[in-house]
Amino acid sequence: MWYYKEEIIRTPRAMTIDGLQYSKEVFHDLDKLKELGIKPFRRVLPDTRYWNAVNEKIDTSGDEAIATYTKVGKDTDGLTKGMLDEIKRQLTSKLTETDWYYLRKLRTGTDVPSDIQDYSDALYSEYDTKKSEISAMNKISQIEEYENRPHTEVGKVKTYKNNKTIYGPETESYVRHINMCMHWISNPNDKIHPSFVSLTAD
Repeated sequence: MWYYKEEIIRTPRAMTIDGLQYSKEVFHDLDKLKELGIKPFRRVLPDTRYWNAVNEKIDTSGDEAIATYTKVGKDTDGLTKGMLDEIKRQLTSKLTETDWYYLRKLRTGTDVPSDIQDYSDALYSEYDTKKSEISAMNKISQIEEYENRPHTEVGKVKTYKNNKTIYGPETESYVRHINMCMHWISNPNDKIHPSFVSLTAD
C-alpha cells in the first residue's frame, strides 16, 4: 500500500498529480514515487487476538508512512470463555483417540493397557489444572502469556549421508512459543520424531 496527501492507496492505479497523468505502472518505479511524494504505507497493529486498535495516527516524517494505534484490551471474560471451550474440545478429541480400548473391554473383557489408563487419568487431571488456571485469569497479559509461553526445544541436527537421513549426534536448540490450551501430555501411542531430544518451559 501507499500514502499520498492523506489518502491510503491500496492497489496501483492511474494518478493525476499537478495536472500530469501517470499510469498505474508508476507504482513499480520507486524513484518516481519518491519524486512525486507517494510513500510506502504500512500499519503497525497490536496483536488483534487480544487487543482492539483505535485512534489511528499516521507518521509521514520518514521515507514511509506508518500508521500506529492505541490498543484497547478485549473483554477478558470473552477471551477466557474461548480458552475454556478450546481445552474442552482438546480433551474430548484426545479421549476419542483411546475410546476403542474401553469399548473393547466392554465387548471382550480385554483389559485397558496400564499406560493408556494412566494417560486417560492424566488427561482429566491436566484438564482440571488448565481449567483452574484459565478461570483465574483477569488480565490480558496473563492470557497472552498462557497462549504464547516460551519453551526451549532441543533437537538432533539432520544431515544426509549416502542418500540417508541421519540425526545427531550434534544438537541444536531454539525457542518455541506454545499455546498451553493446545499443549498436553503425549499419547503413549504417538511416534516420537527421531530428531526430538527435549522440550522445556523457559
